[in-house]
Amino acid sequence: MINSMTAYAAAESSNDKFSVHTEIRSYNHKYLDIILRTHRRYELLEEKIKALITEKISRGRTEVRIKIEDTAEQTQNFEINESMAKAYYDALKTLKKSLGLDGPLSLDLFAAANGMIVPVEDEANIENAWPVIRESVITSVNELNIMRQREGEFIAGDIHKRIDYIEKSIDQIEETSSDIPARYRDRLQERIATLTKGIVDLDPGRVTQEAALLADRSDISEEIVRSKSHIKQFRSIMDSPEPAGRKLNFLLQEFNREFNTIGSKAGNADVSHTIVEVKAELEKIREQVQNIE
Repeated sequence: MINSMTAYAAAESSNDKFSVHTEIRSYNHKYLDIILRTHRRYELLEEKIKALITEKISRGRTEVRIKIEDTAEQTQNFEINESMAKAYYDALKTLKKSLGLDGPLSLDLFAAANGMIVPVEDEANIENAWPVIRESVITSVNELNIMRQREGEFIAGDIHKRIDYIEKSIDQIEETSSDIPARYRDRLQERIATLTKGIVDLDPGRVTQEAALLADRSDISEEIVRSKSHIKQFRSIMDSPEPAGRKLNFLLQEFNREFNTIGSKAGNADVSHTIVEVKAELEKIREQVQNIE
């Protein structure tokens, strides 16, 4: 199955106590990389959230932003870091004395200090929020996958057209190369006749034998068979329900190896021209595959 790795989705869920808004953006990436941003109070749920995403997405950089509104925040308890407050007070007194300042030390100075007064984490309240968060995340991931699938359908259509062209080109190369032994024999006879200027009588059997040896070195039948097999495998992977990106990328490397070998063996201008066209199509497919999950 062909799914794009680039997509965006958002979803909201709520009940009488919580309202959750989730946004997900995914980009091309070699592996699954989840970047989660949410309120510090809910970091305890980070692994649960990532597990939900991992169940439905296998590849791509995935940025998740979750905004949670808790109506119970108005009654939230706070705690004071007393040891920090005392040390802070002593430091302020020392600074006041060294600068020769007058006047009392304002409570605002303490309230503004980071970590002096912090909210009490209510794990029970966080767990109560989990069902709403879970629903919002699952809905947004499902919407993301729908978008990835739609984009993947366009990519698959383009790749299928290019694979069809490559398949026809393989058939053309096979047909063009079918008379290789005869061409090598004629070429060998012409070269020997040019070198000997007709003084030496040629043994037709020996010429045919030498031409056959040259043709055997230039035989591309194995590469043709493997290339056709790669075509079938490529289509099978694209139609499979499993993520296809990595497998298709590997097959493209195999395609390039086969066509490089064919080009070096064939020694035919028409075949070389066809291979140049095929490799251009393979490069275009490679660019598309980079965006496939």
